[in-house]
Amino acid sequence: MKFGVVVFPGSNCDMDCFHVVKNVLRQPVKYIWHKETTLDGVDCVIIPGGFSYGDYLRCGAIARFSPLMNAVVDFAKAGGLVIGICNGFQILLESGLLPGAMLRNTNLHFICKYVYVKTENSKTAFTNLCKKNQVLKIPIAHNEGNYFIDQEGLRMLERNRQIVFRYCNQTGLVDKKFNPNGALANIAGITNRGGNVLGMMPHPERSSEGQLGSADGFLLFHSIKKWLENK
Repeated sequence: MKFGVVVFPGSNCDMDCFHVVKNVLRQPVKYIWHKETTLDGVDCVIIPGGFSYGDYLRCGAIARFSPLMNAVVDFAKAGGLVIGICNGFQILLESGLLPGAMLRNTNLHFICKYVYVKTENSKTAFTNLCKKNQVLKIPIAHNEGNYFIDQEGLRMLERNRQIVFRYCNQTGLVDKKFNPNGALANIAGITNRGGNVLGMMPHPERSSEGQLGSADGFLLFHSIKKWLENK
């Protein structure tokens, strides 16, 4: 299997994702520059965090028009695995691969810290090695992570089990006081209807080795590997 890490002008977590896949997960991985037009046979696309195009207009709005995104959209619509992390999540929203939008954090400040998220759906390609309702300690680092969708959209997400992660406390209690950015319904990560595209604000690549304070994020990368092996 082969992973591809997309690189935009302003990406700053691409090397982190590359390192985890190559040196921790020990799988083949390549960088894919945003001006490329094909994915060259990768099995999973990672759209990393950062500030693509300097976050001009709004997060992900310009990156969505990069030449490579046409190939990413086609890949996702054909059932290929795509994970967008932080700015990657924002790009997936702008591209229409995921529903909803991102607003500025309610405190209007950039937030960088470890948070806890509850695994709401452990039967996805990205969470199949997580236990039901498992709490993961994963860091966030964003200024616009306040997820929003209209009420009908929220009902659809809940009905289809597309909400994968919610902000919580260490014991798994989901409450607005443990919500770092004001995201609707404490949402930290969602999938598309088909379950093959995940967007999440927390950074699993920054919590994939014990030396970083948590290795919980590695469960996502390991889950992807297992899923692809069993296809």
